[in-house]
Amino acid sequence: MSQTPGKPPLTLDVLRILADWAASCAERSLPIFESESPLDLRPQEALVSTRIFAQGGPRTAHLRQVAWASLAASKETVHPAASAAARAAGLAAATAYTHPIASSHQVNHIVSPIAYSAHAIALQAGTQSAAIPEIEWAIQHVPGEVRQLVRHLPARRPGKGPLAYLCAQIEASLRSP
Repeated sequence: MSQTPGKPPLTLDVLRILADWAASCAERSLPIFESESPLDLRPQEALVSTRIFAQGGPRTAHLRQVAWASLAASKETVHPAASAAARAAGLAAATAYTHPIASSHQVNHIVSPIAYSAHAIALQAGTQSAAIPEIEWAIQHVPGEVRQLVRHLPARRPGKGPLAYLCAQIEASLRSP
């Protein structure tokens, strides 16, 4: 994944840093899913595999499979907060497959695990304001390489709804000095 002119600075090392940060954020909401579906280990497996990749493990088909499995788990639970938490875990694993192209869609890959984790916590708390401390935590812990990556990508298109709002907040914070 070499850097070429006109492309974002996305190397395998940067993907590992991104995946580690996304996993740290998604782990914060994982207990919501685990309390609702204690026997379903798919989101946890996605985060474990993400950590292995972040620590230097290979980017394999298994990582993609556990990401999809966690997303499937999110669809199988009826609890909205648990669903968002499982989706955060799956999306964290999927950050390993962010593409080195200058596309606003790639920003979604970067901010969505954090947005879904914060959304899960807000849904569990019953108030959207509960997402604010989660976003603040994520921004306080974001590596400089992730900020640099986002700043090289075009801005996302505005969306509607609480998740789009969270994504916009996260993106704006990542782009700010």
